[in-house]
Amino acid sequence: MVKRILQITVLLLFVATLCCRQSSENKKSPSVNKNNYIVVGANQTENYIPLIKGKNIAVVANNTSVIFKSDTKQYTHLVDSLLSLGIHISKVFAPEHGFRGAADAGEDLTDTTDTKTGIPIISLYGENKNPSQKQIYNYRKPTPEHLKNVDAVLFDIQDVGVRFYTYISTLHNVMEACAENSIPIIVLDRPNPNGHYVDGPVLEKDTKSFAGLGPIPIVYGMTIGEYALMTNGEKWLNNGVKCDLTVITLKNYTHKSTYSLPLRPSPNLPNDKSINLYPSLCLFEGTDVSCGRGTDMQFQIFGSPNLPKDTYHFTFIPQPNFGSKNPKHMGQECHGLNLSKAKDLDQLNFSWLIDAYAATSEKDKFFEYEAFNKLAGNTKLKQQIEQGLSMDEIRETWQTDLTAFKKTRAKYLLYND
Repeated sequence: MVKRILQITVLLLFVATLCCRQSSENKKSPSVNKNNYIVVGANQTENYIPLIKGKNIAVVANNTSVIFKSDTKQYTHLVDSLLSLGIHISKVFAPEHGFRGAADAGEDLTDTTDTKTGIPIISLYGENKNPSQKQIYNYRKPTPEHLKNVDAVLFDIQDVGVRFYTYISTLHNVMEACAENSIPIIVLDRPNPNGHYVDGPVLEKDTKSFAGLGPIPIVYGMTIGEYALMTNGEKWLNNGVKCDLTVITLKNYTHKSTYSLPLRPSPNLPNDKSINLYPSLCLFEGTDVSCGRGTDMQFQIFGSPNLPKDTYHFTFIPQPNFGSKNPKHMGQECHGLNLSKAKDLDQLNFSWLIDAYAATSEKDKFFEYEAFNKLAGNTKLKQQIEQGLSMDEIRETWQTDLTAFKKTRAKYLLYND
């Protein structure tokens, strides 16, 4: 009996030692998956303060434009930090959702003044549309008057790596304005939480809009700094102009890095799961189906009153809330699916969209929103779904363009794939 107890004791000591050794080894080898190991461009003040010291600068920023302290839970806003360093900020340009990131998707925003700093805030998503531009995709662009007496523009916004997420359209328009007015632009790079894959149809010219300006797929696998380099290098700006561009690169980042966003990038992307599902679910925004706006599970669920209860068992009722004052199907019971526990995606999944169209009781109303083709980036996807093509059959139709895009993309990558 004593011998048996000794054997068990020795075995337990061995297991404990092994566990301790593994724990110690893990601590000695920090993973790029840890946010505090990836150093964002904004944190590298030594690389960009010399470029803006003593100048009048404009900052393109929102609630995600922060400098982290000891970890990603502690931070100061970029504007506040620059002011404390003696940088003169003449104005702030704000994208969709506003400077504080609280406005609804698509909500027109007016100019205002930051109550904390007294700095003028110019909205690039609302009433300040450039009247000299006739194309809708050039409306939300700084005017020469906006840029008068500005010596440099600093751009720092957290993106999610999806073509129809409009922050890259704001970047495009700001770069174009800077090029036309001979003003240098500095982009402070940030990780792309969907940067680990490239997928989807490449944008076609006839569906170009503020939800897609460049000929890129839905998921393009680049940081916002890399995208800026490609926009400049491929001469996608108006009349092929090129801007004086500097990118402050990330440290300890590759496209295989996973990055949990410390701050909500927009009101309806509340967590990592919503950001991972967003590229696949957002096409529902151009249909009769709700993506969960008006709930606390945005882009983790979908549903419609016109989907059958016997197939779609999950139910929810959209109500006005933060970031969605008037959600689709407000006050109505929607039948759908809860994807909050679904496996993370490394490619687009339109099967939910295909199945929902096949199941809806109101097919003539399913694609009633004009936005669908702009989100898809072509007119073919809607037709393919209506014709009953499978996900694999649809995917095959975009492979040639996708391969060509990947070849172009490779020229501008700053970080390993």
